[in-house]
Amino acid sequence: MSMSGDSSSLIELGVVGAPFGVRGWVKLRSFTDPPDRLLQHRSLQLGMGGAWTLYRIEASGRSGGQLTAKLSGVNDRDQAQALRGAKVSVPRSELPQRDDKDFYRADLIGCDVVNLAGVRLGSVKHFVETPAQVLMVVRGEQEYWVPAIPRHLRRVDLQARQVVVDWDDAAG
Repeated sequence: MSMSGDSSSLIELGVVGAPFGVRGWVKLRSFTDPPDRLLQHRSLQLGMGGAWTLYRIEASGRSGGQLTAKLSGVNDRDQAQALRGAKVSVPRSELPQRDDKDFYRADLIGCDVVNLAGVRLGSVKHFVETPAQVLMVVRGEQEYWVPAIPRHLRRVDLQARQVVVDWDDAAG
């Protein structure tokens, strides 16, 4: 059964980490800011190999700075281990509406990136978090690491799947 129609409206908010304890709890790596926002959702869509399954969050906590959660139907360490690496998503409809200046990183993956001079730098591959800032990794003939801040991200056109950046293509 194909769920491609549904998965396009899912926004990836994290990934399942290692099992936590022996009773089916898992660690969650959250991409939200603050990380705890991930746990505000009652249920999560977990994706592995293109298949999505809905899990209810029965309980949650923290351990050593990491989020932990007990998901419905996951009752032992083996079941928790089987979910390791799954993408954690929620339907876009459950997320707060945002204005034009505000977008989800997942929206930008795959968008074409052009600079102010109209030169195509490549497309957005992923984001890298550094202590100082979030970098948008753009790959074309070269790779560019563009700080994902308003000074550099000039315009995001999700309809056209294009991001306009203030970035010199010679900077590499």
